[in-house]
Amino acid sequence: MRRLTPNTIRIAWLAVAVACAACLFALLTKTQTVAAAPDATRRPVLVELFTSEGCSSCPPADALLARLDAQQFVPGAVAIVLSEHVTYWDQQGWRDPYSLDAMTDRQHQYADRFGLDSVYTPQAVVNGAAEMVGNDERAVTRAVARAAASRGAGTLAIQDAKWSGRAIQFSVRAEGLGTADARLMAVLAQDSAKSSVGRGENAGRMLRHVAVVRVMREMGNGALDGRVVALKLPGTGSSAPMRLVVFAADSRSGHVLAAAEQAVKGPQQDPGPSAGALQATLSPSPGSH
Repeated sequence: MRRLTPNTIRIAWLAVAVACAACLFALLTKTQTVAAAPDATRRPVLVELFTSEGCSSCPPADALLARLDAQQFVPGAVAIVLSEHVTYWDQQGWRDPYSLDAMTDRQHQYADRFGLDSVYTPQAVVNGAAEMVGNDERAVTRAVARAAASRGAGTLAIQDAKWSGRAIQFSVRAEGLGTADARLMAVLAQDSAKSSVGRGENAGRMLRHVAVVRVMREMGNGALDGRVVALKLPGTGSSAPMRLVVFAADSRSGHVLAAAEQAVKGPQQDPGPSAGALQATLSPSPGSH
């Protein structure tokens, strides 16, 4: 019988340790690959919420949008969310500080496309193709899942986003997207916001929002070829983190063909982009009370 020396024992143990480390590395690599696979197949879906701080039915919809944004709970989808605050509640006791005439106009355009008699809040619109009450979680989830499962027209990628004063300059590359009937929309949305409401239906409440639209502008179909375009943030002094959202919409139907977003620091901060690129209650517009 051959006698084992201390050196032989040490070499044997070293060999065992190396083998175990190799097996563990292979297992972790396989696990990470399997976990990452679903993310690669998730499709961006645009979810617009027409809301107002003057509407008592809107806070549950705002909360649902925030949860969808944070948890991304719809399989196969990456929800790109936008809070679009309308103006027609502003005469009902509380002026929403985030309301924009442009968002009211956009909602009226959707009402015409969907054949609705009037506008209302909270209203969710998914990929420009389906609308539902914004605090109806089941309906919103179904619409997002359906949009994610539909055949995609292509992808968008935001490139070289940087601030120049209060305007953000960037380019957009489209892949697999026919641009003849598409128009590029660009949005700067405040990452998060909150208000202490003093009057109106939500008096005494602290309301919180995500992805609050500050400006939305059509860039035209020529902007999909990678040229540099610019979008100016209105107002002065804000240094809040922002989201740059772009989406290509069919010029006839308004349906969203592709979308992308990127987090960007506020214009008063470092100008470089940061890392990372519903219980139904319908509240009619005040005019229908």
